[in-house]
Parts: sequence; C-alpha cells; structure tokens
Amino acid sequence: MNKIKERRELTGITQNGLAEALGVDRSAIAKWETGKALPRADKIPKIAEILNCSTDDLFKDSV
Repeated sequence: MNKIKERRELTGITQNGLAEALGVDRSAIAKWETGKALPRADKIPKIAEILNCSTDDLFKDSV
C-alpha cells in the first residue's frame, strides 16, 4: 500500500504522526508502506480521513 506513503508525504504527516492518530505503532505504518503488512479493514476509512482522501484513493494506480 505505497499509496499510504504517497498520501502521507503529500499531506506532510510523519509516520509517527499517522501512527499516533491511528493508535498503532510506527512500525505498523512502515510495514504498510513497504507492503510487508496491510492495515486492518477497520483502519482504512480512518487512514483516508487523516490523509484527506477517499478509501479508493488509497488503492488507485496514481495520486
């Protein structure tokens, strides 16, 4: 889900900031961004809200 990284960087949010807002460890964000893990389905709408995008935007080929 490198779209999370792209969106996060576009909004100027750090991995720590996103992790704190979601109540997860920063290492979880790193794993999501590298594709080593996926966020739980219940986290995806909150990720989209924080990153000011739609859930679809997190899965599209381009930002």
